[in-house]
Amino acid sequence: MTETRTHIRVLIADDNRSVRKGLRLQLEAAGGIRIVGEVANGVDAVRVARAEAVDVVLMDMQMPGLNGADATRELLDGGGPAPAVIVMTSFAVDGYITDAIDAGAVGYLLKSYDADQLVGAVYAAARGEAVVSTRAITPVLREFVRRRGPKPDLDLLDSLSPAERRVVAMLASGVTANEAIAAALHVSVHTVRTQLQSALRKTGLADRTQLALWGVRNRLDDEAARSV
Repeated sequence: MTETRTHIRVLIADDNRSVRKGLRLQLEAAGGIRIVGEVANGVDAVRVARAEAVDVVLMDMQMPGLNGADATRELLDGGGPAPAVIVMTSFAVDGYITDAIDAGAVGYLLKSYDADQLVGAVYAAARGEAVVSTRAITPVLREFVRRRGPKPDLDLLDSLSPAERRVVAMLASGVTANEAIAAALHVSVHTVRTQLQSALRKTGLADRTQLALWGVRNRLDDEAARSV
């Protein structure tokens, strides 16, 4: 197998050189991860991520030229295979969090608080799993509940099988790891993956984070407690 298949290719985008160095040292000490580049602004983040076909981007929110949310949106709207983006910032600010996730980021971590979660977050993002700092969960859920529309999308809800609906309900309630969903619902991890893929296809959504948001907006998180 080639190196690109055996290693998770990571790009670090942060305008602070010391931060970039610290992230690089931490990730290079972990197995299965290769740092393919460092950039200091959002424009270069988009350019290098596409040129290097990276798997995961660690994206700072506050950068010159193009901020992290706009860079994430541009990168993921470009068509074709797209990397998983983990936003890393110093602040658990409600607006930052929702801007990042709306843009398509699969993760939101705080640089100082979540340093010990970084390697695991990169592995999880490469598997297609969402990663949100425990310091950010409350504002995320509060904002998603606030955004709920007056009427659920009944047609799409009805298109889900009961099993798919239970899995999406768990995801919407904040249980993001396949293993945790499987344990809660007493099914296999393979079953969870299959049902999530089917739900994504039926709803036309691009990733698990968007599916979780859709589930919250359609009140599936309220069903999670009844699924276990």
